[in-house]
Amino acid sequence: MAQKVQENAAGPVVTDPGRVRNVVLVGHSGAGKTTLVEALLAATGTIARAGSVTEGTTVTDDDPAAQRQQRSVALSCAPVVHGGVKINLLDTPGYADFVGELRAGLRAADAALFVVSAVDGVDDATAALWEECAAVGMPRAVAITRLDHPRADYEQTLQDCQDAFGENVMPIYQPMLGDDGASIAGLIGLVTLRVLDYSAGYPPRESEFEQAHLMPIKDDRDLLIEAIIAESEDEGLMDTYVAGELISTATLVPDLEKAVARGTFYPVIPVCAGTGVGLDALLDGLVSGAPSPLEHDLPVVTGVDGEPLPPLACDPDGPLVAEVVKTTIDRHVGRVSLVRVFSGTLRPELTVHVSGHGMAERGHPDHDADERIAHVYSPLGAQLHEVASCVAGDICAITKSGSAETGDTLSGKDQPLLMQPWSMPEPLLPIAVVAKSRSDEDALAKNLARLVAGDPTLRLDRNPDTHQLVLWCMGESHAEVVLDRLRAGGVDLDTEPVKVALRETFGAAAKGHGRHVKQSGGHGQYAVCDIAVEPLPRGSGFEFVDKVVGGAVPHNYIPSVEKGVRAQLDRGLVAGYQVVDVRVTLTDGKAHSVDSSDAAFQTAGSLALREAAEQGGMTLLEPVDEVEVRVPDAYVGAVMSDLSGRRGRPMGSDADGDGAHSVVRAEVPAIELVRYAVELRALTSGSGTFTRTYARHEPMPTHLAEKIKA
Repeated sequence: MAQKVQENAAGPVVTDPGRVRNVVLVGHSGAGKTTLVEALLAATGTIARAGSVTEGTTVTDDDPAAQRQQRSVALSCAPVVHGGVKINLLDTPGYADFVGELRAGLRAADAALFVVSAVDGVDDATAALWEECAAVGMPRAVAITRLDHPRADYEQTLQDCQDAFGENVMPIYQPMLGDDGASIAGLIGLVTLRVLDYSAGYPPRESEFEQAHLMPIKDDRDLLIEAIIAESEDEGLMDTYVAGELISTATLVPDLEKAVARGTFYPVIPVCAGTGVGLDALLDGLVSGAPSPLEHDLPVVTGVDGEPLPPLACDPDGPLVAEVVKTTIDRHVGRVSLVRVFSGTLRPELTVHVSGHGMAERGHPDHDADERIAHVYSPLGAQLHEVASCVAGDICAITKSGSAETGDTLSGKDQPLLMQPWSMPEPLLPIAVVAKSRSDEDALAKNLARLVAGDPTLRLDRNPDTHQLVLWCMGESHAEVVLDRLRAGGVDLDTEPVKVALRETFGAAAKGHGRHVKQSGGHGQYAVCDIAVEPLPRGSGFEFVDKVVGGAVPHNYIPSVEKGVRAQLDRGLVAGYQVVDVRVTLTDGKAHSVDSSDAAFQTAGSLALREAAEQGGMTLLEPVDEVEVRVPDAYVGAVMSDLSGRRGRPMGSDADGDGAHSVVRAEVPAIELVRYAVELRALTSGSGTFTRTYARHEPMPTHLAEKIKA
């Protein structure tokens, strides 16, 4: 295929998947990802200057929540064209709360660019993400940024990257100091021996390589050449090198590019968004080293019924298979869906089938529907430029989709297909929200549904025990963004402390007498019952036993007593929580031939249970969760100590298999875990993660129970 990337007023248009590179930028918050994206946009002429598309609007953040937090909080796509190739730069938030945006970016990309600040180095969360990319074989490169900062230390940061990321993380350019002996004003290509001089600004002036340039780079160049030869498929190269013969650049560069695309070699490029150093080198590296969509395996595709299908190819003429990697609500145009096309071609006015696996527990039910795509756009951050089509391998945006949610598959209506979903972490920070007025309740429900549909890391629960509406988020910043967006949607709401669903039970056997005798308006109510209550083992639930003899309570009123007892058990007896694990035995009672009724015996049963509770030493039960915490080995002791301080019972720890992490297991009361997502992150510098599973309810310590009863 000889088609090339075309540029017009609508933006770059691709007809050949081989001329697309999808690269996700990852790294910790403050590493300079967004600044780098904007510098690359300016360097390629995509925008007039870094930081703006239109006056006052940044390329990647047109979100009031992002502006308030002063950092990226959502995935954005910014395409640039370099050397006739379209590079879709997927900018991800660096803060751990927005891991859902990061996972979406990884799904849409074919390679990852790790952006590491020369000031701050590599944090534990970035190192963990490197492992995640390694597990799926994603090709990676490293850009060391912020070289113009007074505290920048390129050499130390390079060493940090090599220590954290492992083997074959090597620089392919060496920084060259300026006349002041401190600032980085140029680069020397370790393989190509190109000398790029940025002292007069961007673009650089390429100068002749001189012998004086060789000595500072010789050791690094030798190491790099040896690493490239080790990755080469030409087994004779090593013999040539050992024999001292010169290996040409024309031989080394293709082997280097293949190793990068295979994900077995990881080039490091120094770049500086402020001075322009390395921007062209980075663009060249992404074009030549990052794999095209043709070189990347497609996710597993099945029929909508789950029936396996043969693997698909990245073919513009193949069956349509695309995926909604992110859905957002724009203030101006409504719902915007970022779509990666894996097979076929997406065109305007096309009717597609929208299908989704669904996650009912998070408010995403399974769904299948046909829908017409009105327009297809090339996204540039917050801006949308209409295009005629989007071919396999490329990324586009669609608007005003009625049913498409994050993770959904778009396919041909005559051949509905379903893509295997990607994994998302479980949200573990609960936030209880409440509308300030009844008129806000409908708006709250509507806006929550839209947000949950677009963000798989949100879960919405209506707790039947506490009657609270609970949003489960990834962390405090994630919660703040969600609340900001709800308020921006016109919802007046408050938050309140999250309640944990406790239970009540009897601590000892007891007896109760219920007498409901009342005369009013010529109509009487008469019911008397005696009950015996005894506690049962945990998890037994409720048993009702009839041991009335002699017809003291007529047979037709015995279910009424049980109904009254059950209602009182649901309402609670001392703290308003459901009573569980008890056996109630009806032993005696009295009835009146005229004045007894179903309602009267319900009331008598309730009164008898309340009297028994005064004798039975009521106990509060709290839920206990099984918790597994994954942390770097250095934090194991601190985590175990912290869990013990939460009334937890550590059950040991196991090596995670990578030689650097362990999994700590413990049983912890759920009331101690309400904010654990935030506190674990602080304790482990963002490197710890955990899962929790309900185990059982067990008695709460007396001093805590008395506070709640009071």
